[in-house]
Amino acid sequence: MELLLLSNSRSPDGGYLSHAQELIRAVAAGRKRVLFVPFAAVTFSWDQYTANVQAAMDPLGLVLTGAHAAGERDIAEAELIMVGGGNTFQLLKECRARGLLQALRARVAAGLPYIGWSAGSNLACPSICTTNDMPIVDPQGFDALGLVDFQINPHYTNALPAGHQGETRDQRIAEFLAANPQATVVGLPEGDWLRVSGTRTQLGGPFPARLFQGGREAAQISPEAVLAV
Repeated sequence: MELLLLSNSRSPDGGYLSHAQELIRAVAAGRKRVLFVPFAAVTFSWDQYTANVQAAMDPLGLVLTGAHAAGERDIAEAELIMVGGGNTFQLLKECRARGLLQALRARVAAGLPYIGWSAGSNLACPSICTTNDMPIVDPQGFDALGLVDFQINPHYTNALPAGHQGETRDQRIAEFLAANPQATVVGLPEGDWLRVSGTRTQLGGPFPARLFQGGREAAQISPEAVLAV
């Protein structure tokens, strides 16, 4: 199984997926035909989303087909899956309604590489319960692809603006673990990613991540560390 799970799509300079270009090139490994899943987009069209990602992938020679416009043959002949960020509830709802969860799970299990960012990384987890997104639609259940055995919290930060009286991210994750004590959560800061190859999961990027497990103190994960999850 080959997965690239990015925390976010924007680079510090504002470039779209520019920090991930070489990572994507490595995962693609010469493959060209990409099935792009745009369903996390809410305030702009899936056609526009596909076009935006296509423009970012042009330098790599990748050719995208949006899942909203794809037929069975497009799905069967795809050499790479990309799942974009946006609203995770919307993404899961559309994938479930279209029967894509089963199809994507089967293709990835058979060796098709999977690249996701933000909501697309959440979709690779057992559930979407550690997304940061507002539940704007009912996805008819939270179970997701289950490509990895742990949960991801993208855009992870525990910073709290001065005067804000709401919970910190760590408190939110603690609530999730109180309800799901058997789970593991990786807090993935912006700019970081997880590379999964077979049973090996490695943290990449400039920042330490955080590993949360029920009944334990949160642990820091150093960049380039292999995760024991």
